[in-house]
Amino acid sequence: MSNFEINAVLRELTGTSASRRLRREQGLTPGIVYGASKEAAQVTMEMKELNKAFENEGFFSHIIKLNVNGTSEDVMIKDVQRHAYRQEILHVDFLRVNKDTIIKQHIPLHFINEAECKGVKLQGGKVTHVMSDVEVICAAGDLPEFIEVDMIDAEVGTIIHLSELKLAEGVKVLALTHGADHDASVVNVAIPKGVADEEEAADSAEGEEAPAAE
Repeated sequence: MSNFEINAVLRELTGTSASRRLRREQGLTPGIVYGASKEAAQVTMEMKELNKAFENEGFFSHIIKLNVNGTSEDVMIKDVQRHAYRQEILHVDFLRVNKDTIIKQHIPLHFINEAECKGVKLQGGKVTHVMSDVEVICAAGDLPEFIEVDMIDAEVGTIIHLSELKLAEGVKVLALTHGADHDASVVNVAIPKGVADEEEAADSAEGEEAPAAE
């Protein structure tokens, strides 16, 4: 598991205009730190440092060391505001945590052995990802960096549901805590529609052919 550390400083000026000036004139990204029954703290971070950290998907599912004016706190990302069309982080919310804090977090899914599975390699099927991440609930210290979905045994017609994901002890899919009727599909393997239609048409044409009368 990777270790992440971000440096920040307290800020006094808040509001939309002040935040915009921080980003444009000083290359800083505003944020807020709250939780653990402590007073919320408005902070700023170096935009370049933050952008580099955001390139690692594990940054979103790890406890982060946030150094604020030289004082270190354990936090996790709670919310991120992004620009509508530019690759720009506008604001970050950090939640104070410890390894036992129960949190909800979206975890990315990593699909492996797709090209090697029977459904694709031998049956001409196509893998369709219904989900790219899943929200889990667990202690902050138990959060997985990603959830692996092994497709090696998948055939045409295979549908993998949330309940079939392999999770570490103590990690639960949030949707499933609301009942079995929330057991949605995650990924499936099927013959592409155009190919399926052609095969169906060919089968139909063969069935309509009648032997010539003698």
